[in-house]
Amino acid sequence: MHIEPGVVTGAKLGLSYATAGLAFAIAAKSSLDTIKKDGLVSLLSRALMSALLVFIFFEVFPKQPVGVSEVHFILGSTLFLIFGSAAAAIGLSVGLLLQGMFFAPFDLPQYAMNVTTLLLPLFVMTAIARRTISEKTAYVDIRYSQALRLSLTYQGGIVAWVAFWAFYGQGFGAENLSSVATFGMAYLSVVLLEPILDLAILAGAKTCRSLQGSRLVEERLYQTK
Repeated sequence: MHIEPGVVTGAKLGLSYATAGLAFAIAAKSSLDTIKKDGLVSLLSRALMSALLVFIFFEVFPKQPVGVSEVHFILGSTLFLIFGSAAAAIGLSVGLLLQGMFFAPFDLPQYAMNVTTLLLPLFVMTAIARRTISEKTAYVDIRYSQALRLSLTYQGGIVAWVAFWAFYGQGFGAENLSSVATFGMAYLSVVLLEPILDLAILAGAKTCRSLQGSRLVEERLYQTK
């Protein structure tokens, strides 16, 4: 989902700084709420593990340039279910920054666009989870249909933002339209695979009850309100 260098340039970059600022503001609010509920140490521990996983997603997992961007396995719904929204947001932001600093410095000018593309769909997915997953259901007990809904929301949000940046920067020419469409179709593979991975990871967590009550995972993973 990396926005390629040169897609958005000049004064148009200003919008990406505004959207990234909004994303960071929501992340800060979510982080403060989590600190009040779980404590600073818990949030930082989960955020660190999330950042390490995001770095692995970017640098170890397979990726393929397709159309206007790259297809990555960015398991946003997995991070959310295991670590919570705030820790996932910090992990995505930090992991993306580390990848840019040490392996892809040419991506740093696009950091604001890329972090917007990762974070804003995460917060929409968080809202969807609150509305569609009963408060009496622990995350380890969610169904495939619920995991699919989360994945569709997150990955669909990524595709939508990539398309927005491409059209915003390069217009609606035939070549750009084709490039965006090709990227969107390729991302279907992630949408179909992510819920299966989510459920496999949640099944593993369900058998690992030693983590129940641990500050290293989201409380909702095992417990309901």
